[in-house]
Amino acid sequence: MKIIKINKGNLAKELKGLRRGSSLSDPGLEGATRKIVEDVRKNGDRALFKYTKRFDGVALTGKTVRVSKKEFREARSAVPKKLMDDLVMAGKRIRDFHRLKLPSENTFRDTLGNELGWVIRPIERAGLYVPGGKAAYPSTVLMTAIPAKVAGVKELALVTPCPGGQLNPAVLAAAEIAGVDAVYKVGGAQAVAALAYGTESVPKVDKIVGPGNIYVTIAKKLVFGVVDIDMIAGPSEVLIVADGSAPAEWVAADLLAQAEHDEMAVPMVVTNSIRYAKEIEKEVSRQLLKLERKAIAGKSVKNQGRIFVTGTMEQGIGLANTLAPEHLELCVRKPKSMLKKISHAGAIFLGSMSTEAFGDYVAGPSHVLPTGGAARFSSPLSVYDFLRMPSVISISKQGFDSLSESVMNLAYSEELEAHALSVAVRLDESRRSGISES
Repeated sequence: MKIIKINKGNLAKELKGLRRGSSLSDPGLEGATRKIVEDVRKNGDRALFKYTKRFDGVALTGKTVRVSKKEFREARSAVPKKLMDDLVMAGKRIRDFHRLKLPSENTFRDTLGNELGWVIRPIERAGLYVPGGKAAYPSTVLMTAIPAKVAGVKELALVTPCPGGQLNPAVLAAAEIAGVDAVYKVGGAQAVAALAYGTESVPKVDKIVGPGNIYVTIAKKLVFGVVDIDMIAGPSEVLIVADGSAPAEWVAADLLAQAEHDEMAVPMVVTNSIRYAKEIEKEVSRQLLKLERKAIAGKSVKNQGRIFVTGTMEQGIGLANTLAPEHLELCVRKPKSMLKKISHAGAIFLGSMSTEAFGDYVAGPSHVLPTGGAARFSSPLSVYDFLRMPSVISISKQGFDSLSESVMNLAYSEELEAHALSVAVRLDESRRSGISES
C-alpha cells in the first residue's frame, strides 16, 4: 500500500489519484449499455433472453426464467442448517432495525385553521438487483428486500445473473426469508431494462435498488425517470481512522475485507503515526498471501490502497470529512467523542471491535451505501427509499379569506393569471354565499 504524508500542498493531488467513481461517462460503455436497454424496451423477452444467452450462457424461455417452487424447495434443502439459521437471525435483526426507522403520518392545524400534513404510502412494486458474477450475495437480498417489505411494498421482484444456469441456493433461501415474491434468472443491463419497462415475463416495477457492475450501474442511470433508483454506486470503499490503539493486524484485516470485493475497491487508512502506518502496511502484505481472493485483493491494495499520515488526528478527521467514505471505521480510543466531528459518511463504525463486516451481515442497517463521496448528499438504503409522503392540504374559510390576496399577488408576479383567477372565482363566490370550509 502507498504511505502518503499529507500536507496542504499535496492533498488535492493525492486524492485525484484515487479512482472512486464508476466510469459512467465512458462513451463506449454507455453506448453498449444503451443498445441493450433499448433492445429490451422494444423487444421484451426476445431481447432479454438473447443477452442472457450471450453473457451468461443460459437459454431461457418464458416458462423457465422465473424460479419455480421446486427450485426453491431444492435450494432450501441444499443450504446447511447453520447457514440457514444465520440468515434467519440476520433477517430478524435487519427487520427489527428498519421497523424502528418507520416514520409516522401527521396532520396539524395552523393559526388560520388550515389542516396541513402528510400521509405515507409505500411504492407498489420494487425490483431488487443482486449480483451473481464473481460471488453470490444472499446478504444483499436481505439488505434490500427486508426494508422494502417493512415499508409495505406489495410486490418484490428479484433479478440475479445465473452464469451457466447455476442458482446459488443461499440467495434463494434469503429471498424466501425476506419475503421476495418472484426471482428471475437474469442479470446485467438487460435485467435492469426488463424491470424498468416490463417484458412478457418480467413485470415493470416502480423502483430498482441494489448494487451491480458498471453495465448495471449505467443501465440504472439510463432508466432513471422511467423508474426511480436508489443510487449510482461506484467501487466499495472503507476509510479507517486509527490512532494506534488498535493492533495493526486488526486494521490490516479490515482493509483486506474491503479489498477482496473487487479490483477497484478502495481500502484507506488515516493515522498520525508513520511508525503505525508502516506496521499496517507490513500486516497487509503478510495477510494478503493467505487469502483465496488474493489476486483481486492484491490489485485493489496495489492500485487503490492508501495509508494517509497526517500531523494530528484532528487533521485525520478533516480528511475523513473531505473523502465522505462509504464505510468509516473509527478505530480510536474515544470513538463517540470523535463521532460528533464527523459530517459525511455512509456508515460509521464506532470502536475497534466494530469491524465493517458486522455492517455487511448482521448489525441491522442496510449495507447498500453511497460511495465515491456521495455520502455528502445521500443516505444508506432504508425504508425511506420505499415510501412516498404526499402532502395533505385543507384550506379553511378563515385561511382562504386571509391568504387569498397574497396567493393572487404572487401568481400575478409570476405572470400566471389563471392561478390568480382560480382563487378570484372562489373569493367572489365565497363572499356572496358565505361558503364554509369542507
